[in-house]
Amino acid sequence: MSTTTTTIRYGFVIDLKRCYGCYSCTAACKAANHTPQGIDFAKCLQAEIGTYPSALRQMLPTLCMQCEKPECLYVCPTGATKQDENGIVTVDRDLCMGCKYCMQACPYGQRHTVPEWATYFPDAEAEDLDAYQAYAKDKWEEKHAYGIAAKCDFCKDRVQEGKQPACVEACPAKARFIGDLNDPESEISVLIRSERGFQLNPELGTSPCVYYLPPR
Repeated sequence: MSTTTTTIRYGFVIDLKRCYGCYSCTAACKAANHTPQGIDFAKCLQAEIGTYPSALRQMLPTLCMQCEKPECLYVCPTGATKQDENGIVTVDRDLCMGCKYCMQACPYGQRHTVPEWATYFPDAEAEDLDAYQAYAKDKWEEKHAYGIAAKCDFCKDRVQEGKQPACVEACPAKARFIGDLNDPESEISVLIRSERGFQLNPELGTSPCVYYLPPR
């Protein structure tokens, strides 16, 4: 008897009721991806909702939406932007020519470029970086280099090793989940169905693989 296996399509769920804006996800992502000053793959936006005396601060954690129909992929003239069998969108540093078309096409602002390494200490010279920044600079250059597109890839290397993405592992509120969107019984699929999960700007037609659970 033959069996068929369905390819995993990775998706994220972020519970807005649980997120209280500690920025652990941002810090963990920065440490894991060695991003320089001004570059955050996991950014937390904040706003106030409601009116006094019932106004609340609402956090909106963001990351690459790993769209099922990614605009960044369609506009890339060199084929540097790729989408693997699990739906993860990546950038081939050897093919990217730094045209920034993908940055303009991404409706979620999740594409970045680094023209040169930016230290956290403005008066420091490039050769006078402290040990950690020197290490981070080397690791960034190893994977991303300068002048080309860079983005979140759901910590693909960690996931392939059986680990959680850095932002998921670090979240003290347990507000972030990763799983298989193709499995109707996976944790994230159940959460999306049972907790009214929604996508950001679904009208854009990119079918993002990041879902949010409604705030309180």
